[in-house]
Amino acid sequence: MAITVNEGSRAPDFTVPTNDGTLATLSGYRGSPLVLYFYPKDDTSGCTREALDFTGLLGEFTNAGAKILGVSPDSIEKHAKFHKKHGLGIALGSDESRQMVESYGVWIEKSMYGRKYMGVERSTFLIDKDGVVRKLWRKVKVAGHAEQVLAAVREL
Repeated sequence: MAITVNEGSRAPDFTVPTNDGTLATLSGYRGSPLVLYFYPKDDTSGCTREALDFTGLLGEFTNAGAKILGVSPDSIEKHAKFHKKHGLGIALGSDESRQMVESYGVWIEKSMYGRKYMGVERSTFLIDKDGVVRKLWRKVKVAGHAEQVLAAVREL
């Protein structure tokens, strides 16, 4: 059964380890808007571009009061290497159990070259300071996405 999270619904709770050895929880972000983005895999071209775009705008997100968390099923070790290699400024959460991606409804069937497989749908959730999803983007195209999200944060 696929879980669907919509605009206006309460964000599903989560606890995931991050690249810096801490735990990220939904309650830990209360009081600040959270840009929660899901991406398929560390160190691929699209995922790297997205992480670099969010890092490049981190100061503006911070000035707008928002925090950013990127999540994929990759391990903490892969996240740490990816983070260091590209000098990322954002936190990366590891969801190896896929519990979080499933609770947000972004673990989907994909198809490449006629082969079907399960994977993460590139998606972003803008969660307000009270834990409510205010805006979401599914099937994200990376180019210009971080700027779109920043504009939405400023409207909160």
